[in-house]
Amino acid sequence: MESKLNDNGSVRRPIAVAKAMPADLPAVRFPACRHAKRRKPRASTFTWLASEPYRLFFLSGILFSIAGVMMWPMLYRGLLGFYPGTSHARVMVQAFCGAFVVGFLGTAGPRILSAPRLKPWELLPLFALHLANGICHLRGLTFAGDVLFLALLGGFSISMGARFIWFRKDLPPPPLMLAGTGIACGLAGTLLWLNPQWMTTTAVYRLAGLLLYQGFLLGPVMGVGIFLFPRLLGGTFGEPEPGAATRRSLRHMGLAAAALLASFAIEVWWNPSVAIALRVAALVFALGHVRWIRSRGATPAGTLANALRLWSLPLAVAGLGATAFVYPKHIAFEHLLFASGFGLLCLIAGSRVLFGHSGAVERFAARSWIGRLIVFAAVLAALTRLSADFLPRVMVTHYEYAAFSWVAAAGLWTLWHAGRFFKRDEDPH
Repeated sequence: MESKLNDNGSVRRPIAVAKAMPADLPAVRFPACRHAKRRKPRASTFTWLASEPYRLFFLSGILFSIAGVMMWPMLYRGLLGFYPGTSHARVMVQAFCGAFVVGFLGTAGPRILSAPRLKPWELLPLFALHLANGICHLRGLTFAGDVLFLALLGGFSISMGARFIWFRKDLPPPPLMLAGTGIACGLAGTLLWLNPQWMTTTAVYRLAGLLLYQGFLLGPVMGVGIFLFPRLLGGTFGEPEPGAATRRSLRHMGLAAAALLASFAIEVWWNPSVAIALRVAALVFALGHVRWIRSRGATPAGTLANALRLWSLPLAVAGLGATAFVYPKHIAFEHLLFASGFGLLCLIAGSRVLFGHSGAVERFAARSWIGRLIVFAAVLAALTRLSADFLPRVMVTHYEYAAFSWVAAAGLWTLWHAGRFFKRDEDPH
């Protein structure tokens, strides 16, 4: 008889067998694997941290985001000795969002594959590379920072790839193909930046930026989003049933990945407006696999889940799509994608992970005034940064206001979760 999954990710047994099983088996918690496991002895601190690398990466990533945006107020007050345009972008993409990508996939990936979790000898060099990467970019050492980021992504890809090839007991859900596409974009874009002799034209220069700044993050947003967003909205993980549904999902994910990659080539070598329209279509097509409208009678979504569907993703799509019509101002509108689509999304998904792994998962679905303040400050940062490029007289002050708004959102988020970064869930999953 074919087994199916329960809502919590565990295996649904045939009725005759289920009646013979104890009724009080512990539920599998997020991020769930497909096999219920017996309680294991309490792991050492280093082993525990390595198995849940998000605890270190999320904390360092959010602190790097604060440092990254504060580079602008420091510049305007004469406290920074170099122009931080490139360094700011690298810190926010590599040291901030990159930390959340590595932290989430490093925690959830082995569980999804039912493979061994990360070991301390893997975590320590990866985290050291991450810290050194962020510090180098904060000091304006772009080349060194990119080398370290390439090593971080390469090492992380090897760790995950080894588990996928040799140690997995399950195949990952098809949407995670897009997360792998994002990692490949990050590797390719960084490699291009590290080889100036390859930057023979402005088109190649722009391609490197698109691969790193957009492809590296859009891939995980699309792929992890299809899998994770239904869970954030109060449902089950977005995973197709085995058989025809899985094959159809694979075709859809392959189409979305191809459209995303093609859009970068079309933008730099043919028509930016067509490329952006294709990229928006790929994003909307991927996220269309998520049921955003809750069924009648369902439990109301919490503050952060509502922010995901009402603020974060709509502003991201609007910011990305608007650049097709006002391409000369694409950097301004892309900050809606960066601050709302990537930045705020990191805070929302990160909150779900932190609540879930500290034994307080029900708090994510609650209404929260702290959550409202965080969302308000993050959205204000995105809109203020957008407006700056259209208000030349107050451009500098709006850059500063946007930076301070993000610092407020990130700082409040950090304080809100301060007790959860290193709190063990005593009911292990």
